[in-house]
Amino acid sequence: MKIPVIRQLFQNNTVEQLEVTLGVLEGFCEFRGVHDQEVDVVGEIITNICGALEVHANVNAGAIEKDALNVFAQKVMGSIDR
Repeated sequence: MKIPVIRQLFQNNTVEQLEVTLGVLEGFCEFRGVHDQEVDVVGEIITNICGALEVHANVNAGAIEKDALNVFAQKVMGSIDR
């Protein structure tokens, strides 16, 4: 998870664009010939896209972009600590 990447994805893409991209990347990971290292890289990208989608949802619910990014980061860090 990289907050600057999530911010860029949020600022430069619509929810629809992110969802389509997410679907393509998830499908890619299901191919039989994909290596573990490739899945790891795509998994990182998927995490960043999911973060951008969550930021979109929080901003649409009335949050400020900076606060929405911080909430997502804290949520991820909290789940890692458990």
